[in-house]
Amino acid sequence: MPKQFGLSRRERLRADADFDRLFQLRQTSSDASLVVFAAPNQLSWARVGLAVARKWGKAHVRNRIHRLLREAFRLSKPQIPTGYDYILLPRKIEGLTLRQLLQSVPRLAARAAARCQRELAPPASLQPDADATPAPSSQGGFGGQDKS
Repeated sequence: MPKQFGLSRRERLRADADFDRLFQLRQTSSDASLVVFAAPNQLSWARVGLAVARKWGKAHVRNRIHRLLREAFRLSKPQIPTGYDYILLPRKIEGLTLRQLLQSVPRLAARAAARCQRELAPPASLQPDADATPAPSSQGGFGGQDKS
């Protein structure tokens, strides 16, 4: 029986290449306790990866942080912009609560996605102008040749 409320396999970042891509783009947003990396993913849903360093403690401590981050992302999914990959990276873990993460995750994800959109969009000089579309010919048809 599939988990009804968990994160599905397609909503998780698993490949090292995906993590490397997000870390290299460096489109981030952060607050005192969390850093969110973001990058467009060409999908109609958001994906999340978690990066909890060994410096935060033994496995049972890191696993608790993973569970908190995953739950905050899962509960915040309706407020998180889709079409982006996110990596959640804790800055500090002392006093980290689900309530605090539920406020931070959607706000930081939206900020990081907006930064991606702004900084990764092609410059205005490369975008096609709406005024540059060719006007339809006055004779109509294909090249104006009349076959009557």
